[in-house]
Amino acid sequence: MLAVHLVSFFFTKLQEDPTKKVDRFLHAMRLHDDQLNDISARFQAEMKKGLSAESNAAAAVKMLPTHVRSTPDGSEKGQFMALDFGGSKFKVLQVKVREGMGIRKGGVEMDEKTYRIPKELLTGRGTELFDHVTESLKDFLHERNISLEKKHPLAFTFSFPCEQTALNRGLLLSWSKNFRARGLQGKDVVQVLRDSIDRTGGMDMEVLAMVNDTVATMMTCGFDDQYCQAGLIIGTGTNACYMEELRHVDLVEGDEGRMCVNTEWGAFGDDGALDDFITEFDRDVDAASNNPGKQIFEKMISGMYLGELVRLVVLKMAKVGKLFDGRVSDALRTKGKITTAHVAAMEEYKNGLKNTRTILEELDLSPSDDDCIAVQHISTIVSFRSSNLVAAGLAAILTRIKHNRNRRALRITVGVDGTVYKTHPQYPKRLHKVVRRLLPDCHVRFALSDSGSSKGAALVTAVAQRLASRKRQVDETLSSFKLSQEQLQLVKARMRAGLEAGLKSKGPSAIKMLPSFVYHTPDGTENGKYLALDLGGTNFRAMLVNFKKSLQQNVRLYHKIYTIPLEIMQGTGEELFDHLAQCIGDFLDYMGMKNARLPAGFTFSFPCEQTAIDTGTLVSWTKGFKATNCEGHDVVSMLREAIKRRNEFELDIAAVVNDTVGTMMSCAYEDPQCEIGLIAGTGTNVCYMEEVKNIEKTELQKGKPEKFKGTPDGEQDEVEELSMLKMCVNTEWGGLGDDGSLDDIITPYDTEVDQNSVNPGKQRFEKLTSGMYLGEIVRQVLLDLTRGGLLFRGHVTETLKTPGIFQTKYLSQIESDRLALLQVRSILQQLGLNSNCDDSIIVKEVCGAVSRRAAQLCGAGMAAVVDKIRENRGLDHLNITVGVDGALYKLHPHFSGVLQKTTKALAPRCDVTFLPSEEGSGKGAALITAVARKKKEI
Repeated sequence: MLAVHLVSFFFTKLQEDPTKKVDRFLHAMRLHDDQLNDISARFQAEMKKGLSAESNAAAAVKMLPTHVRSTPDGSEKGQFMALDFGGSKFKVLQVKVREGMGIRKGGVEMDEKTYRIPKELLTGRGTELFDHVTESLKDFLHERNISLEKKHPLAFTFSFPCEQTALNRGLLLSWSKNFRARGLQGKDVVQVLRDSIDRTGGMDMEVLAMVNDTVATMMTCGFDDQYCQAGLIIGTGTNACYMEELRHVDLVEGDEGRMCVNTEWGAFGDDGALDDFITEFDRDVDAASNNPGKQIFEKMISGMYLGELVRLVVLKMAKVGKLFDGRVSDALRTKGKITTAHVAAMEEYKNGLKNTRTILEELDLSPSDDDCIAVQHISTIVSFRSSNLVAAGLAAILTRIKHNRNRRALRITVGVDGTVYKTHPQYPKRLHKVVRRLLPDCHVRFALSDSGSSKGAALVTAVAQRLASRKRQVDETLSSFKLSQEQLQLVKARMRAGLEAGLKSKGPSAIKMLPSFVYHTPDGTENGKYLALDLGGTNFRAMLVNFKKSLQQNVRLYHKIYTIPLEIMQGTGEELFDHLAQCIGDFLDYMGMKNARLPAGFTFSFPCEQTAIDTGTLVSWTKGFKATNCEGHDVVSMLREAIKRRNEFELDIAAVVNDTVGTMMSCAYEDPQCEIGLIAGTGTNVCYMEEVKNIEKTELQKGKPEKFKGTPDGEQDEVEELSMLKMCVNTEWGGLGDDGSLDDIITPYDTEVDQNSVNPGKQRFEKLTSGMYLGEIVRQVLLDLTRGGLLFRGHVTETLKTPGIFQTKYLSQIESDRLALLQVRSILQQLGLNSNCDDSIIVKEVCGAVSRRAAQLCGAGMAAVVDKIRENRGLDHLNITVGVDGALYKLHPHFSGVLQKTTKALAPRCDVTFLPSEEGSGKGAALITAVARKKKEI
């Protein structure tokens, strides 16, 4: 007897471990990390294909836009009705979202009732199905004593595949879950619901939003966790959604902000992308389904199929003699006899094997202990593969979010719902562990949806209401910056009137129209070496310009830049001009030309009154300069005296010009049609070639006035010829509006900026259009919106209250078409402004409104100038070029385009070319000197 027992013992030991037997049989289902990363990469490629307009039609993963543009921020409030329609039962709910609760404290109350759908309606007429739903809605209102007269916002959860073209519009693509109601496929189900509400009558409902259960799950969890940016369903079916950057969603217009995308990932693999991972059991499940070849990924994952996969594996192993001694029962051969609930029961921690035996015995099988262990292990492998595949898909989504936001690490919450996730004892832990292993640099939290899709649908509606309300208020604030064509025509007319008034010898004028005594633009024959000196700010530039007759290389430039120390800027005039003379001496020494007496042009970009081309009396300092004993004095004489005191070199200063005139001359050298100069930078100004006969300030009398230096010599009878001359006029158009002529378009924000400036009431046009002020206007608007609770969660920071903190360069950066909102947020964070995605959109809108108005106003002013020139010359049509300089024009992404478009619209009989200046006013000053000397020599 002992020998028999020993033989039996050793025979048992030699038998194969039942789990290893299963492992070998199901080796294709046991996925390692390399395979999961491969699947994740394939899913990322499918997502990209689905998002693209070019490839979406052929994509298996449809990536459907939901038109949900924001997750909850905790400020949502109100009362909503909700319909949750996704199975053989549906729910009607009243949802109350309390003000001031949300992320911090919760704050959603729900009252609900479940209604059954009669079986005949599942396959009957679609209108009858929806009439049953709306009659139940009316019944709920009666039962809960909810007012029938009051208008109620309604949220609609509709858990069937739909193509949404708006938040409250969705076309039914196909029925599922045994629904086959006729006449609805391809129809807008929201409109069908509205029509049904109207037929039922006696209630006033506004359907604001339609969402599917996945999106609703994300929104539900997002109300309690601001990091929730993805939703996941693992139940009877499976799906995932997430917040995608709108610029990547080709199927929706616009590129600002984010939108929730419903991936419909169950169809992953329908195009063969998973063929090398599909087992014979997956093929059998698919072949026996209602939709062969469709929803391949879902059939490998979801609760509708997990039990059936386990049954097919057990059946096959029994047939080949690896289970139950080869015995197969009729029950085991019957589809659906092992459910996903059975799978969960078999994997319970303590009672799993006991449950497995019970389930197998109910299938008329007589399992051994090893059979029970093997079948339990089959369940584990099938469900583990499911969680692994979900982890791979989720890793693809989270990786995309991380890359979209340019993050090294990502903190994110995934809202989860579904019976498999909720009831399977091991599933959540397995999923979490694999996701974190695949994404070690992401901090991923999983939040279980506590109230299902109904609460989420109501929150989508609440968010939509909040965003719509905020948009209305922001639009109202920015409406004062939007100028109609009529308003722009008025600005043009006022600018024209100001130009005319400024040319007259008597009477006040806001636009000064200062004669520059520059009578000619270059003709291309200028040659020789000239020194150009440029003082316009904290830097002083000395430049040697060599004009050559050679066409291949007609201009050579050499320059050096010198800093003006603050103590020099704010010291005495003598110290300032001595410093300039020292810089000039250093430059001539550097060039080895100290002994050459060069002709020089002096660009002096401060307000001056000129009586000749080589004299300019400083009217007032700007830009931080306060040097004493300069205002009221001729700056050319002061520079000559400083050079004389230094006694190291000699200069022939032949011309003094401002930067606008210099820009015109510089561009005129390249284009003979250039007769206008425009500066659109820190400040703004325009000059143009005016008929001398129109400039009463020159007091043209009989004979040739002495002050007309640089004009041709001639006899008394050349007065008529002189009257046909043109002279460049420096308009100083920034003063338009100083007389109140722009008061009807000036906003309270402009008034605030003006009152806090160094010259209140002065340069009103410049304060609407130039780089020195645009950033400050934006700051004033942002401050107002924040105080109104529309920005930065109503938190007014010390930074936001600091004048000058929002520089105009930030407008150019923020409005760049290439700049993602994440980078906008980064700019705001540098300014100490902690913004979310919605804040960034509003800041970009504010910047756009302020800069667009500035460009339009400059365009209106330019239209006045070009039309005046056309009329001066008696032309029906004018072709002319504008030389332009300034950072606002050159660096802002939209300013130049809006300016040009506005000019064209307001001066349709003028073809205006805008030519950016390459070397700016320095080269222009040299050209003015060259032109003046050439005319003297004639």
